Amino acid sequence: MKKFFTVVLFASGLMMVAAHAQAQTKIGYISSQEVIGIMPETRKADSSLTDYRNALLASAQEKQTAFYAAYEKFIKDSTTMSDAVKTVKRTELNRLSTELGGEEERIQNLLQQKRDELIMPINKKAFDAIQAVAKESGYTYVFEKEALLVAPPAEDILPLVAKKLNIKLPAAGAGNAPAAAPAKKP
Repeated sequence: MKKFFTVVLFASGLMMVAAHAQAQTKIGYISSQEVIGIMPETRKADSSLTDYRNALLASAQEKQTAFYAAYEKFIKDSTTMSDAVKTVKRTELNRLSTELGGEEERIQNLLQQKRDELIMPINKKAFDAIQAVAKESGYTYVFEKEALLVAPPAEDILPLVAKKLNIKLPAAGAGNAPAAAPAKKP
C-alpha cells in the first residue's frame, strides 16, 4: 500500500510540473513578409533596385545599338575589305552577338545579387526585432503565420514588432493590412 501511495504521489507531482510548464508557454505568430513590407528600408531598396535595373537595361540597349551599327558598317564596307579583314570583323561581330545573347541572363544574375545585397540587412533587422519582441514579451514560440495550417491559440505580434521598429502600421482597410488572425480554439 505504501508503494501505491508513493507512485500516486510521484505521478501527481509530474502532472503538476507538466501543467506548470504548459502554463508558461506563450505562443505568437507573425508574417515576416508583412514586417519587411512595411519597413521604409524596403521601399528604398526597391527604388534602388529599379534604378539599377534601368541602368543595366540602358547599358544592354547601348550594346545592342553598337552591335547593329557595327554590323551595318560591316555590310556596307565588306565589298572593299580584304578576306583577312572580313574574317577578323566577322569574328568580332560573332563575339558581340554571343555577348548580346547572354546579356539577359547576366542582367538577371546582377539583379539577383543586388537584391540579395539590399534585402539581407533588412531581413536581419526584421528578424532581430522579432527576436527582441519575443524575448521582451515572454513568447516561448513565434511561428511564421503563412506556414501554419493548424496551430494552438496564439497572438499576432506584428503590432509589437512594428512598434519596436518605430513603424506605423497601415490602416486596416489599406492594401498592406495584416491578414485576419487564425481562429482560436475554444
